[in-house]
Amino acid sequence: MGFPGTWMTESETVVYRVVPKCACSTIGQILYYSDHGQFFDGDIHDAKDGLHKWALEHSQGPITRNVQGQQSYAFTCVRNPYTRILSSFFDKICGIQRNGKRYRGNLVPKLAYEYGIEVGGDDGKQEFDQIASFRRFLLFARDTIRWRRPMDPDIHWSAMSGHVSTFILNGGRYNRIFWTEAFNDGMQGVLNAIETPHPVDLAAIPRFNESEGHGPKRAHPVEEYFDDLSMHLVYEIYKRDFELFKYDFENPANKMPVGEIDLDEVHAKLGE
Repeated sequence: MGFPGTWMTESETVVYRVVPKCACSTIGQILYYSDHGQFFDGDIHDAKDGLHKWALEHSQGPITRNVQGQQSYAFTCVRNPYTRILSSFFDKICGIQRNGKRYRGNLVPKLAYEYGIEVGGDDGKQEFDQIASFRRFLLFARDTIRWRRPMDPDIHWSAMSGHVSTFILNGGRYNRIFWTEAFNDGMQGVLNAIETPHPVDLAAIPRFNESEGHGPKRAHPVEEYFDDLSMHLVYEIYKRDFELFKYDFENPANKMPVGEIDLDEVHAKLGE
């Protein structure tokens, strides 16, 4: 299995396990900058050099050696499951992707037909009932995760604990897991723990939100998208995420964590 979704600076100062929809574009650019003193020109997910990535064959040896030997500081970043699944819906389902096409080709027509989901027309700009469509999407997401039907779950809405666990199961250990909602504190903690070839002034770093503008704007507060049934579905899908990363299941309006992440607990429960 190896270390899918794992990135490492070429200088091997730090190792990062990507969790989709959790500030990964910004984090990737910070890692790139820390080695090269400049940002990657484009979406960091497209970079084929300047940063080790598990998806690049030449990076797999160095990543495996480093992570299994626990030679560098390793971290990841997580996000409130309610806002993460909402973001996935607006970006991946309603939005037009950076290649000018719909995400995963025929996925959206399939969802429209099988689940009655609307996405705001061909360009994602028309008015539609966001709440009704999102709740139908939630049924689809649950079906993919629970029964792998009508397709395997997508990385953008599969549970964060699943992403985080592959790193542990193959011999890695996290030094830090922080929240997107307290990004500056968390990322600064990582930077304080490592020596980078180029200093990084976090206050001066722009936010690289590559999904911004792909889809329609969210028209309602987060909590309005989740009734009792959809909260139940979210808990069914993301129970472990709420528990391990200390988010508030009871109140979708509260995006902030309600406790501290216990790294020993994470390693024990996700390393089984």
